Amino acid sequence: MLSGGLQFFRQGDFVATVAAFGIPADVFWLYFAAIVLFAIGLTIIIRDELPQKHGLEKILPFGRLFYAIPMGVFGTEHLADASDIAQAVPSWMPAHLFWTYLVGVALIAAALSIVLNKHARLAATLLGSMLLLFVVLLHIPNIVGQHGARLFWMIALRDTAFSGGAFALAGSLSKRAPSGGAPYLVTLGRFFIGAAALVFGVEQLLHPTIVPGVPLARLTPTWIPGHIFWSYLSGAVLVATGACILVNVKARLAATYLGIMILLLMLFVYLPILIAEPLSIANGLNYFFDTLILSGAALLLADAIGERTSRVT
Repeated sequence: MLSGGLQFFRQGDFVATVAAFGIPADVFWLYFAAIVLFAIGLTIIIRDELPQKHGLEKILPFGRLFYAIPMGVFGTEHLADASDIAQAVPSWMPAHLFWTYLVGVALIAAALSIVLNKHARLAATLLGSMLLLFVVLLHIPNIVGQHGARLFWMIALRDTAFSGGAFALAGSLSKRAPSGGAPYLVTLGRFFIGAAALVFGVEQLLHPTIVPGVPLARLTPTWIPGHIFWSYLSGAVLVATGACILVNVKARLAATYLGIMILLLMLFVYLPILIAEPLSIANGLNYFFDTLILSGAALLLADAIGERTSRVT
């Protein structure tokens, strides 16, 4: 029944109509999910949160939006392209399609909960835990199987950083520790994001031709203005901010600058790539939203870190 109901994403007159405009159904649903979540989240932020922020802190509420939109998009992708994504499920696990659909529904539910700020603490905690399970069950075996290949390390660190963003959000919605310090979930998120950013920055400086931010496999198109400049700039910022976050020195400011740096990459590198390949999930949409999560995770961490939890030296 679940499988049959979810075929709405791919079959029927609606799909034929969308295809007539040259838009594959699976691509359409990803854009649709992003637009709906953006509209809902932006309305809430402008109405309820921006008036309470001042100066640089006005960008912090957008961390929740930047983080939730890609989660909703990837959840929709799990439903729209389940047969392909199911191939990534470990072979020893039964019912590959079931797990694919379950993760898709979970991602969409978490995205809506975070955007609407309804049961967001529970949703963020469960989401962070699920992302860590991906690292343990999927990425670490891949690292071992591929003899420590660089790409699989980057993927594992990427999802670790994403889980850190979820834990930071959950921690920010938790009660303060009796000592007055940050909740342990915020500390865990700081460690995950800081370590990943530091490694990403070093990798970016060593491999400047790879797309910046989350340095996976794709090369930055040479037609991107200043493509090498963006690589070295982002690498330097990632190293500096990652180190500050990791050792908890001006961590809140560093996390804010990290989120802004990644957002600039979205505007000047990934958005042009997406515009050039709007129907490509693997080379356009996935890279765009993957990187947007990192910006959101950094801003969520900055918002979660109180001034008294970040040493100033």
